[in-house]
Amino acid sequence: MNSRNWVRLFLTTLLVGGISTSIVGFALRWGEYQKFFTSFDLIEILSILFWLIGVGFIFSIISQMGFFAYLTIHRFGLGIFRTAALWNAIQIVLILFVVFDLIYFRYQLFAAEGESPLSYILLALFLVIFSLAVAYIKMQQTNKMAFIPALFFMIVVTAVEWVPALRVNEGNWLYLMLIPLLICNAYQLLLLTKLSQVKKAKPM
Repeated sequence: MNSRNWVRLFLTTLLVGGISTSIVGFALRWGEYQKFFTSFDLIEILSILFWLIGVGFIFSIISQMGFFAYLTIHRFGLGIFRTAALWNAIQIVLILFVVFDLIYFRYQLFAAEGESPLSYILLALFLVIFSLAVAYIKMQQTNKMAFIPALFFMIVVTAVEWVPALRVNEGNWLYLMLIPLLICNAYQLLLLTKLSQVKKAKPM
C-alpha cells in the first residue's frame, strides 16, 4: 500500500462519511426538515446539509482511526498467538462478548422499568447481520480465513467507535452514528483488498 493509495482511501472514505451521514440525518428527522423542502428554504437546507456533512467527516475520521488501529492489532495478534486459527478463536470470543454487552448491559443501564429488551436485541442484530454480509463479501474477495477478522472489525471495532452515541443513548444519534460508521468501515475493508490487488498487479 503506497502513499497515493492511502490518500485515496482517506479522501474517498471522508466523502462516503459525509454523504452517508447527510442521507441518514435527513431521513431520521424528515418530519422536522420536510417543511424546509416544501417551502424551498434553501438557506436552511444548506445549513443543515453542511452541518451533517461536517458531522459525517468526523464519523469518517473516527472510522479510519479504528481501521488503522485494527490493522495494527491484527498484526500483533497474529504475532503473539502464532497461528491464525488461535487468533480467530480469540476474536470469536470477543465478538460474542461485545454482542452480549450491546444487549444486556445497555438494557440494564438504559431500559425503563418494564421496558422490553426487543429494541436492544434488534439494534445488535442489525449490527451483526450487516457485519456478516460484509465479512462474507470480504471472504469472497480473498479467502475463508479473512471472514473472522472482517467480522471482528465490523462488530467489535464499530462498537468501540460507536461508544459516544451509546453513552448518550438517544435514538436518532444511535442510528446517525452507527449507519455511517458501518458504511465507512465496510468501504475501507473492501476497498483495501482492491488497492492491494492493484499494487500486486503492477510490474516491478
